[in-house]
Amino acid sequence: MPDKEVVQVRVDFNPGASTINHTHPGEEVAYVLEGKLQYKLEGRDPVTLRAGGSLFIPSGVAHSAKNVRDGRASELATYIVTRGKPSSFQSSRRRRLQYGMH
Repeated sequence: MPDKEVVQVRVDFNPGASTINHTHPGEEVAYVLEGKLQYKLEGRDPVTLRAGGSLFIPSGVAHSAKNVRDGRASELATYIVTRGKPSSFQSSRRRRLQYGMH
């Protein structure tokens, strides 16, 4: 896939923290590193995953994630995107502030 690239981001969630509903122009694979996260994907029932669980999120599908436990939770978000284009429709600074991205 010469026109694609893989971008990985660790996302840390404080207790009760959640993302806003958002989309990405490419596919995402969310892998829970620690804790327990609930994912809501447009048109689907919510899915709750513990450490070691993963979820495929198709391109353009609106979704959100929430830490549903008292302790910290983290995920490794892997995006498959068109080379040179942003991985989200939101600005990176805004995402870091809202989600606790590093």
